[in-house]
Amino acid sequence: MSNLAAALKEEICRLARKEIKSQVDSTRQAVTQHRRDIAALKRQVQEQQKKIAFLEAQERKRVAEPPSSKGDAENVRFSSRSVKAQRDRLRISAKDYGLLVGVSGLTIYSWEQGKSRPRQAQLAALAALRGIGKREAMAKLDLLRNKKR
Repeated sequence: MSNLAAALKEEICRLARKEIKSQVDSTRQAVTQHRRDIAALKRQVQEQQKKIAFLEAQERKRVAEPPSSKGDAENVRFSSRSVKAQRDRLRISAKDYGLLVGVSGLTIYSWEQGKSRPRQAQLAALAALRGIGKREAMAKLDLLRNKKR
């Protein structure tokens, strides 16, 4: 009887190993495929991060472009009302507008009230700000604030 019990036990173990092997093989194949997919996704993420970094650098360069050249500044007319209108259109404070132009907020108020006039370099900066929108102005402000830190 002990031989029968041992043979039965041996047969059960053999069948169990066979069943486990078939289950493990399919799982192993799935794991291998998942690892390949994960590796491909990681490569794709790295490529996307490189592209994003490149585009961010391009945007920083575009936003931080220096004001127009001096030749252009000579042909620019100054109007205190236009400074006020531009600042109102962008919906930013005099301090922030001054940061964009490169002067203080009090200087902006003086220009708006007609108490003083900007110099040639500042006229060029004002002319460069005429064509920008609110989003671009906010992007430049963020860039300038981060540069100060």
